[in-house]
This record gives sequence, structure tokens and C-alpha cells, in this order.
Amino acid sequence: MADQITTLEELSAVAGVESPAAEELTPREPVRDELGRSYATGKRKDAVARVWIKPGSGKVEVNGKELNKYFARPVLQMILRQPFQVAGVEDQFDVYATVKGGGLSGQAGAVKHGISKALQLYDPSLRGALKAAGFLTRDSRVVERKKFGRRKARRSFQFSKR
Repeated sequence: MADQITTLEELSAVAGVESPAAEELTPREPVRDELGRSYATGKRKDAVARVWIKPGSGKVEVNGKELNKYFARPVLQMILRQPFQVAGVEDQFDVYATVKGGGLSGQAGAVKHGISKALQLYDPSLRGALKAAGFLTRDSRVVERKKFGRRKARRSFQFSKR
């Protein structure tokens, strides 16, 4: 077997297909509406957040309330600021979000996911940093359903031998 194929380039040459490295990769285009905003939907547990971002002074409004009024706990406020810190654009964007469903922790995670997606749509160069931090991936963990014949999802009734 003298003509054995050992690399992907040799295989693509034999198949007559151009390799992906050879063709020009088109850069991502910013996605903005006529008002200069970017929109994205974020999800976490049962919460769904609709998020709009636009250049501004760093004001965050969730369901018509200020950030520190809606998310009173500092941990939840920190969660919302993480995408801006990772991307290095703190206090450069105003955020307007509406969120429904779930509890406060799930809602904070949903808004964070939406902010991350909207940031990478507004400025595609931020995608690498946000993706490396894992902010563009939807956290798919949800509450396990209760099973019949049990007290909770996994908790069984107390066993009685006699």
C-alpha cells in the first residue's frame, strides 16, 4: 500500500473537496435594530428573560425596576455583572430586561445568559471571551419530577419491617 492517505489534506485532495482552512471564513456581523440595540433571550431552570442592550452608562433595569431593587441580594447582582466583567465592557451598556417564571436565582441566571448572548450579537469580537467563560451555553439542569409511590423525586416513604 504505497499510496496510503495519512492527512486530511491528502484525503480532501482525493475527494476533490476544498479544506475549510482554504476557504475564507466570513466574519460575524453585528446584529442591531434601528435603535442601535441588540436583543437576546436567556433561559435558566423555568425562567425566561428577554434582554435588550444598548450603549450607555451601565444602567440595568429588570421588569421596570432598578437592579438593586429587583435583585436585592449582592450575589444575584454579581451574577448579572459577570458577562460585562469577562468581556471587559463594564458600565458601557444599558440593559433592559423582562423576566418571567422561576425563582430569583433562576431569573438572575436567565438574565445573565441573555446579556451574554446580546453582547456577542452587538459586538462579535466579544464572543471568544464569553464562550470561554461558559456564559453562552444554556444551563440545562432543571428540577427532577416527582415520581408516583414516592414522597419526592427520589425520597421514598419510610420502610417499616413490622
